[in-house]
Amino acid sequence: MFFGSFFALFLIAIQFASITSARAQSSLPTLGDPSDLTTSAERRLGDRIIRELYRDPDYIDDPVIADYVQGIWRPLMAAAKARGELSPELDERFAWEILLGRDRTVNAFALPGGYLGVHLGLIGVVTTRDELASVLAHELSHVTQRHISRLITQQSKQTPLLLGAMILGALAASKNPGATQALVVGGQALAMQNQLNFSRDMEREADRIGYGLMAPAGFAPQGFVSMFDKLQQANRLNDNGSWPYLRSHPLTTERMADMHSRIPPGELPAAAMPSTLEHAMVAARARVLANPGVDTLRQWIAEPQSSGFAAQPAPRRAAVLYAAALGSNQLRDAAGARTAAKKLEELVRNDAPAQRLAKLLATEIELAAGDAAAAVSILATDTSSSTHRRPELVLRSQALLRAGRAAEGTSALQTWVATHPRDATVWQLLASTWQAQGQALRAVRAEAEAHAARYDYAAAVDRFKAGQDLARRGGPQVDHIEASIIDTRLRAVESLLREQAAER
Repeated sequence: MFFGSFFALFLIAIQFASITSARAQSSLPTLGDPSDLTTSAERRLGDRIIRELYRDPDYIDDPVIADYVQGIWRPLMAAAKARGELSPELDERFAWEILLGRDRTVNAFALPGGYLGVHLGLIGVVTTRDELASVLAHELSHVTQRHISRLITQQSKQTPLLLGAMILGALAASKNPGATQALVVGGQALAMQNQLNFSRDMEREADRIGYGLMAPAGFAPQGFVSMFDKLQQANRLNDNGSWPYLRSHPLTTERMADMHSRIPPGELPAAAMPSTLEHAMVAARARVLANPGVDTLRQWIAEPQSSGFAAQPAPRRAAVLYAAALGSNQLRDAAGARTAAKKLEELVRNDAPAQRLAKLLATEIELAAGDAAAAVSILATDTSSSTHRRPELVLRSQALLRAGRAAEGTSALQTWVATHPRDATVWQLLASTWQAQGQALRAVRAEAEAHAARYDYAAAVDRFKAGQDLARRGGPQVDHIEASIIDTRLRAVESLLREQAAER
């Protein structure tokens, strides 16, 4: 899969640029070592890569999983700032955005400009929230310590924009095996990747700094050790290709020993770290959404009826019931999905975070079954602060839209995009909401903002111009404030489009 193989291609592109540059400069005098990539240049490079990932079919914006990952990511970011690992300049200039990939391989990776990629396969295999936090803390530390910039500086003499062109060439090659062979001749690809793995010093630095973020962020540092043990076990199984993280972040005995030595004597061993109901359910969701296939879904749906199910620990039963309900929903079996969801609700009724996830799942099931009124009713019974979180916002707005009550969700959507202007999914939902209310001009602007949020400035310009044409035809009754906003935004995005074109 493209999303899954991208990080390796990114590294290969850097190496290829390095080889080309070295040949070109072999007859020239040495002018001194180049400086590190500036933060602005690294951000532009990251933006260029991310534009392609947004278009890939493996990219998934699942509000439930994204919200859970963000709940881990935000405390780690706050800890990095408090400890001085994240400078104010990086905090301001980098994107700090996590993209989810619908890929069953166990992988996560950092990209230039503060972007991180996480595969659903990784979320599906980690057994605790702390293990997932350890991976995110490690990747965050690669970014805060400018390891990517340092790697590019070491491996390439090319300018950042030319390097970006090389990376996009690798992206294109990932869709065309013939082109891949043209880019990397013979069996050199593996050798290039091995040379480009973060250095051992960089890996140890990311381990050390990431480990230091865990406790201040509210996570058990033992998660680092248990995750390493899990990776080591996969290593012993000879890595069948489902663990790309082992190839981009190879384990060493020094790294393992260092992590184990950081656990103070007498503390809870890593193997005893418990899984929560909430984490078990999120992991189950990740496994289902990673498209395991119909046969696998049917096996999961049947598992609650197995003889030993009742004797399993509560987190395991919650995961099984969640997978059965969501799997049935994927197969359009509303009755089966409702039955499993009802059993899940009974199991988690005394656990607030898990109860929230069960309620969101029940809402999804009713929406898929075509009962929008029931979906609205489920979320209406929740008066807690969670109603202001993104999953509830998205599901409630979708339910209101389908129930013919779109106007009731408009205010909440507008408030959200005012504080989260790069949320393309919510902008698109707002566009549908405005369209349902006959507010065509506002709908067109929201569509344009959705494209701009994913760096597709050409499409955004097209929609803003469509908005201008609509405003001109609207006559004296047109919303002049909205028309003025469109004019202003069009000029701003056209400027961004020119910068984007100049990079090519």
